[in-house]
Amino acid sequence: MKRFKKFYIEITSVCNLACSFCPQTGRQAKFIEKEAFVRRLEQIKPYTDSIYFHLKGEPLMHPKIGELLDISHEHGFKVNITTNGTLLHKVGHKLLTKPAIRQMNVSLHSFDGHAGSSNRAGSADKEGYVQSVLSFVREAKERTSMIISLRLWNLAPDNETNAKRARNRDILAAIEKEFGLDFRIEEKVEPGKGLKLAERVYLNQDYEFEWPDLNAEEDDGRGFCYGLRNQAGILVDGTVVPCCLDGEGVINLGNINQKPFSEIIEGERAKRLVDGFSRRVAVEELCRKCGYRKRFGTAAPAKRLISPHPSGALHP
Repeated sequence: MKRFKKFYIEITSVCNLACSFCPQTGRQAKFIEKEAFVRRLEQIKPYTDSIYFHLKGEPLMHPKIGELLDISHEHGFKVNITTNGTLLHKVGHKLLTKPAIRQMNVSLHSFDGHAGSSNRAGSADKEGYVQSVLSFVREAKERTSMIISLRLWNLAPDNETNAKRARNRDILAAIEKEFGLDFRIEEKVEPGKGLKLAERVYLNQDYEFEWPDLNAEEDDGRGFCYGLRNQAGILVDGTVVPCCLDGEGVINLGNINQKPFSEIIEGERAKRLVDGFSRRVAVEELCRKCGYRKRFGTAAPAKRLISPHPSGALHP
């Protein structure tokens, strides 16, 4: 039976930010109900033991996030949460008691990406936001075994431009102080690779990512992707998608509320997508307009230590 290393379950399509790097969803605002969540876990259990609370939306906004984590633990799942970090000061205490959590991914670039985002973290400035995140990291490190991945996915390929902007210096300075680093992080960072800050705490920096868009220019369609090979996802409305970058359900493989997951991934559209990439050809229009596919070229890449998700599941 096919097994997925990463399975994305969107528990809400609602977000408290409107970041420039993350296209706003046109889907209905929705929070998953507990009963629907349980049914999804039951259906995907034969296929994975690791789930990600992410696709679009801010998972910490879900009013029953604690119960969803408890249910996940009861069903034998390890959970990875991706968050913009602005609500950690409100719900972080709940997360610290949940054994289901394997990893917390905090997208620190969310603060700069949101116009007028001051006071989003219970503080009037970026410093307050960063300090609230670091406070959570400190407690998590002391009280739990969870992995923490801090990420800054806002670099430009032009290093000179990055230097002129100095866009991350204040955040990096706070991190250096928190962990007592005797070097400037810029001296060590490599885009796409994690920098270990402390036991189970990492910093990941990478270039700003462009989501695949049907309005983007289409290329020759050559390339490879791990969609439906080591990952799949389910949007909050039940739509099954092949990867973590189809946040609008463009490649709708079927709805888990209408058909079992086992049938959906064996359906004609799913098989056509996988067979296409076996030939290094993107058969779906959205895939032909996805920049991340180009990173793999035309050959299947060796295993990576990080995941592609632009705002979420990058981990050591």
